[in-house]
Amino acid sequence: MGGQDRPKGISPTAVEGAPGLWRVDLQKHDLSIPGREVIQSRVEFTPDSPPFKHFHPGEEIICVLQGTLEYTLEGQPPVVCNVGDALTVPYGVHHQARNVGNGIAVELATYVVEKGKPLLTKVD
Repeated sequence: MGGQDRPKGISPTAVEGAPGLWRVDLQKHDLSIPGREVIQSRVEFTPDSPPFKHFHPGEEIICVLQGTLEYTLEGQPPVVCNVGDALTVPYGVHHQARNVGNGIAVELATYVVEKGKPLLTKVD
C-alpha cells in the first residue's frame, strides 16, 4: 500500500467495511465538556478506495495532509480539498470521502464526539 509514502513508525489499521481506508489513532482524551472526548486520527485513502457513507456522534474537523480528496456532505455539492485545505463535518451529517488523485491521500481527522458512542456508523 505505498509504504514509502508513510512516515516511519506509522502502522495503520484497516477501517472495517471500507476497503482501501486505513486509520491510525494518534490521541484520545476526555474534554472539559461533560460527556465529550476528542479523538485524532490520520486516515489514508488508496486511489481505488470506494466512497464509504457514514456519520459521527459529533463534529469532524479535517485537514488534508497529502493528495486530493473529494468530500460529499448530505444535501451539499461535492467539495474537492487539496493539501492544506480544511473542512468541518457537522454532528450527525452523513458524508463520504474519496481519493480523486493518483497516489495515497491522507487526512488528519479530529473528532469531538460523545463519549462511549461508536466513532463511526456506516450508512447503507
